[in-house]
Amino acid sequence: MSLSDPVIITNSISGVVANRDQCPAIPYTPEEYAAEARRAVEEGAAMIHIHARKPDGSPSFEIEDFRNITEAIRTVVDDVIINYSTGAIGIPIEKRIEYLRELRPDVAALNMGSMNYAKYSRRRRDFVFSTVFENSFDTIKTFLTAMVELGIRPEHECFDSGHLANLDPFLDMGLLKEPLQISCVMGVNGGIRPTAKNLAHMSSEVPGGADGPNNWGVIGISRDQWGLIAAALSLGGNVRAGLEDNFYLPNGEMARSNGDLIAQARKMVEDVGRRPATVAEARELLGTPKRAAV
Repeated sequence: MSLSDPVIITNSISGVVANRDQCPAIPYTPEEYAAEARRAVEEGAAMIHIHARKPDGSPSFEIEDFRNITEAIRTVVDDVIINYSTGAIGIPIEKRIEYLRELRPDVAALNMGSMNYAKYSRRRRDFVFSTVFENSFDTIKTFLTAMVELGIRPEHECFDSGHLANLDPFLDMGLLKEPLQISCVMGVNGGIRPTAKNLAHMSSEVPGGADGPNNWGVIGISRDQWGLIAAALSLGGNVRAGLEDNFYLPNGEMARSNGDLIAQARKMVEDVGRRPATVAEARELLGTPKRAAV
């Protein structure tokens, strides 16, 4: 990728942990997801990353909840790339593949390595939670084989530079073919520290290098997101913003919607002399042609 390339802006519309007590804009129902997606697309997002919830806000890995959310989004948005999460702790792999098989999103996230995964509170001087996030080579291969069979483009989420090296054996065995879609996830306790210098290092470790044939970008967690977006844009990468990752604008004000966060990301794209990719351009870059809903 290079500075002359258009920037694919992804909206991480909602995670599964945070709730409306923490941020009132978090969507729960399919209709709320749709309204948030419309705002994000109107502000420049070309891809929507989805964790499903039930209408009461609890996390879901059920086909019907993913279906209802996706159909609601497609009702109000002419076109956007749909990206499903597959990451989870304690949810069987086959259950996470079921909704991919049934609904066939354009893209699905694929975590590229096992790691300690935690949230630490400096105020408490203790972990809020701490667990092991299992993504063994066998797990990665199972997901990847299913995605290839279903024609779903994987988004390779890499929480440390070693996770980028985990791409190599799958390229060698032919399960992966370039151009790849790679996200450098930064700011999770257990992963790489969220600094511009570390992002420069991770982008240099992308197969083919930062200026090679593969698409790469940054996912910054919490308010470190804005500095990391600025670094990614200067390095030629893509960016992601949304209520899954961060609630706050750079001035410390809480976002009223995903649209506020995407509008800020778009402004940063334009301020460095680049431009947001249209959905059609993003589809071409990622190799995800528009297809009929399943």
